[in-house]
Amino acid sequence: MRKLALLLMLVTGLSLPSTAQKDKRAEGVLDAMSKKYKALNSYQAAFTYKGDGGNYKGDLAVKNNSFRLKLAGQEVFTDGKTMSTYVKETNEVNVQDYDAGEAGDFNPAKIYTIYKQGYNYKFIGEQKQGGQTVEVIELTPEKKNTQITKVQIAVNKKDKTVKSWKITDKSGKVTSYQIDKFTPNVNMPDSYFVFDKTKYPGVEVVDLR
Repeated sequence: MRKLALLLMLVTGLSLPSTAQKDKRAEGVLDAMSKKYKALNSYQAAFTYKGDGGNYKGDLAVKNNSFRLKLAGQEVFTDGKTMSTYVKETNEVNVQDYDAGEAGDFNPAKIYTIYKQGYNYKFIGEQKQGGQTVEVIELTPEKKNTQITKVQIAVNKKDKTVKSWKITDKSGKVTSYQIDKFTPNVNMPDSYFVFDKTKYPGVEVVDLR
């Protein structure tokens, strides 16, 4: 549960003031990365989560305001109107209204724009990851006493896609997400982002709307 919660906490952004100091080189890298993703109609990404003493594989699909996220026995679906969270272990799905405003613009695509409000950021340097050169940017929330204290985002220098990100929480625990495969502009039907109970035999539906 914590794995998915941390990822969603990061990608939804935090409610922070909008007066962050800006490192110009870091801003240039982040702006180029953000522009890259905004130009896409859709994308899919397979990733590896490292933390809590183990490694876990996950998948993310995004299309406009819809997304589908799978990680550690849980799946989250939203079509921009309804959000369904399925837990494999209990074969249960919680269905609720999706309120982007109330949830802090609750969308995994938020990771590509969170830096624009309430964060200080600086350029850390270049590294090699998977044989590729990445530019590493460190984001820190301007507001104190937040759940997440630091985020490092590694951006592929060549194509401006995100290669990995690392999260440090207020307890000092570090978790990371490594993009293993990224596929832009995937043709996905709208129905892919809606939970279909016929594909989950015996599922218990808990409607919270």
